[in-house]
This record gives sequence, structure tokens and C-alpha cells, in this order.
Amino acid sequence: MPTFAYSGRTRGGETVSGEHVADTMDGAVAALRREQIMVTRIDPAKAKAAAKPKKGGVSVPSKNLAIFTRQFSVMIDAGLPLVQCLEILGKQEPHKGFSGVILKVREDVEGGAALADAMKKHPKTFDSLYSNMIAAGEAGGILDTILKRLAVYIEKNVKLKGDVKSAMIYPVAVVVIAAVVVGAILWKVIPTFASLFAGLGAQLPFPTRVVIAMSDWLVAYGWLLIIGLGAAGYGVKQYYATESGRHVIDAVLLKTPILGNILRKVAVARFTRTLSTLLASGVPILDGLDITARTAGNAIIEDAIQVTRTAIERGETISAPLRETGVFPSMVVQMINVGETTGALDAMLSKIADFYEEEVDTAVAGLLTLMEPVMIAFLGGIVGGIVIAMYLPIFDLISQMT
Repeated sequence: MPTFAYSGRTRGGETVSGEHVADTMDGAVAALRREQIMVTRIDPAKAKAAAKPKKGGVSVPSKNLAIFTRQFSVMIDAGLPLVQCLEILGKQEPHKGFSGVILKVREDVEGGAALADAMKKHPKTFDSLYSNMIAAGEAGGILDTILKRLAVYIEKNVKLKGDVKSAMIYPVAVVVIAAVVVGAILWKVIPTFASLFAGLGAQLPFPTRVVIAMSDWLVAYGWLLIIGLGAAGYGVKQYYATESGRHVIDAVLLKTPILGNILRKVAVARFTRTLSTLLASGVPILDGLDITARTAGNAIIEDAIQVTRTAIERGETISAPLRETGVFPSMVVQMINVGETTGALDAMLSKIADFYEEEVDTAVAGLLTLMEPVMIAFLGGIVGGIVIAMYLPIFDLISQMT
């Protein structure tokens, strides 16, 4: 339906302006009059590219989406009309792009579209898991319950991502600091020592010659190192964007000592939590597996889920093909088998997700505890080695003078 831009006054004499969606201009005036707004001017609204959300929506931080979903569920549970909920949430949303998407969904719903269909127009904001669960909630008349489940799912997913980031931030930060410190020493400090030793004409020990050679190379060709690291990072990113590259890198990550074990637990927790939420919401298992595969975050896990989905289409159970993939731990497969047998697969998947989320918390805490002394020793060893290498000639000169 067309949109009309209007200006007017409220009963209290306050000047207001905005836009209203209606079949005709007269319909818009009548609707505004029912809202106790006396229209003074109304025209067809001009398209505003800057105000409209991008095609497909915008990428929204998971935290914003979780807060929106939780507030939406509370409003629906309190009995507020759907359009009013979306209007309130859209106007108070601090993320401008997300606010535009919510208000656009509100317009579509006000125009007669189903909430799920309106959200499917913005796949970057509301992914297939979100829109399918909303559709199931609308069909079953349990939209408030579905929104609560979605809020819990997104909140747990945010926490899981945070745990993985915690495991990665500390070692990466230490390595970066070590590289900056060592680079500064080699760039500025070592050339001073090299000039001093050259003036003394002393015979330098092998470790000192190695450090001075590294310093000379960095001063002369440091720009090549920076370009090389940038090119390597870009190359890895482009390679990961390809299908084969994604499979290779994800497989390597899963086989990495310590970190690979954590990533596998994260993948299991995400798979079981997502599938449990979808099945409990009434989404068919084949659709649920397809959505779960696309949100797995790892190509190897995704392939295993798709193989399982194909086997279920042939009439097999979910546990047998999962076991044959060799990707999921045997305990997970056994518990899924029990869930299938008892007819409580969604509840069993939820229990598995709870268990593995706790496992991830424990593994990350243990990794950080182990990493701290290792990284301190690593940084101290590098810097200390350079310092000792520079002082060896001085010790030799002192001993000769003595």
C-alpha cells in the first residue's frame, strides 16, 4: 500500500508530522482523524533511500536481537497488539539499521502480511531459524512462547560466542604485544648496541650476531614483512571464502590440540541447542536439520548434519547416520538415540546442550588458567633472550679486562 506524509495538530494543539500507510489519501486522513490528529497537509511520501533498510536487512549484533526478542515476548505475553509492539520496539531501538528493519516489518504487518513473512524479507536480520520459528508460533497460536524460546536460544548463543572469544583474546593479545615489543627493540635499541660493538672491534658471540642480523633485516626490509603479513591474511580470508578452503581450514581447526576440542564442544552445543529449540517449536525435523546445518558455523559439522538429513529422508533414524559421520562424540549419539526411543528428542537435545555449554565454560576456564603462565614465560623468554644476547659481548669484554 502507498505511504502518505502528513502534517497536523493534535487535540491539545501540538504540531505533529509523520507517515501513514493506507489504500488512499482519504483513508489516511480518516485513520489519522480516528487517532485525534487534524491533518493540515498530506502528500504521497517520497522514497527516502537513506531511511529505508538495505535489501535483505542489515546485520544486527546478537545482543541487540536477544534484547528485542525478550522485550517482544514480554509485550505479546502482556496482550499488546502486534503492530503496537513493533512500533514501540522500533522507535526505542538504538541500532539505527535494526530500528529501520523493525519499522518496515511493522508496516508490512499493518498491511496484512504475516509476521514471519514480513521478517523473511530481511534474511540478514532475521535468519531462517528465526523466521521459521515465528511461522510455527503464528500457526500454533503460541507466538509468546516461541519468542521466549528464541530469546533463551539467542542469549545462550551469545554466551557461547563470548566463551570462545575469551579463549582466543588472551593468547592473541599476548602474541601481538610480544611482536610489538620485540619489533621495537630490534628497530630502535639493537642498532645502538651494534654501533657500540662495531666501535669496540670486539668479537661477537653467535647469539649476538643473530640478533644484530635480525635487526638489520627488519630495518632494511620491515615494510616487506608488513606487506607479506597483510597479503597472507587476505589470502587466507579469500581461500576460506571458497568451498574447498572452508572445508580444509575448518577440518584443521577441529584437529588443533586443545582449541580443536573446545571448538568441537561448541559445535555440539550449538547443534543440539538449535535443533532442540526448533523441534520444541513445532518445526519439522527435516526443516530443522536443514536450518541447523546452515547455522552450524563449521563446514565439517554442516556436512555431517546434511548427510544425516539425507538418511532421515530415506527413512533412517537420526542417531545411526550421526554415528557413521564420526564427527559427534559417542555419548551425544547415544543420548539422541535414547531421546528418539522415548519420544522426547527435543528435551534430550536440550539436556545435551546444557551439558556441553557447561563443558565449554570449564574448558575455557582451564585453558585461560594454563595459558597465563605459558604466555608470560613465552614473552619473558623472547625479550630476555634478546637482552642476554646483547650483554654477552659486554661480559666478554669485562672478563678480558679483568
